[in-house]
Amino acid sequence: MTVGADGDRRPGRERLSERLAPDGDDGGPHGGAIDGTAIMLAAAKASVPASSLPRLLDRAQAYLDGRAGEYAQGFECVHEDDETAVFLVPLGHWDTKGLDLDFSHREVDAVRRAHAEHLRRVGADADRRDEFETALEIREVAVVSR
Repeated sequence: MTVGADGDRRPGRERLSERLAPDGDDGGPHGGAIDGTAIMLAAAKASVPASSLPRLLDRAQAYLDGRAGEYAQGFECVHEDDETAVFLVPLGHWDTKGLDLDFSHREVDAVRRAHAEHLRRVGADADRRDEFETALEIREVAVVSR
């Protein structure tokens, strides 16, 4: 479960890291800043093994987090909380970043799906689902840690 800003624990917003390392950091993959349910949904749809997705997301997260200032200045932030900032980025964003990260086409697709699923989860929680679905028709998503 994830603790909300008001201290409530909301079921369904569990982070993958909470399941992988409930008693502290085990040094294993955590899936970056992506919501645990979003990771599971993306893994079910992706053409990569579900066990490899958290590792890919951790690599992508390190890349994004190292450029957080660039994202804040250059892209529209559609959601912020204590843990993440969610940015709408141009189509093709993950194709370009995937080249930088040396990801295969399937790995890029899996990371893209996980970030999009995270936005959908945020949209459902904030009653902005339709707005975010429309945005996903013309943009991609990058979730950056705060």
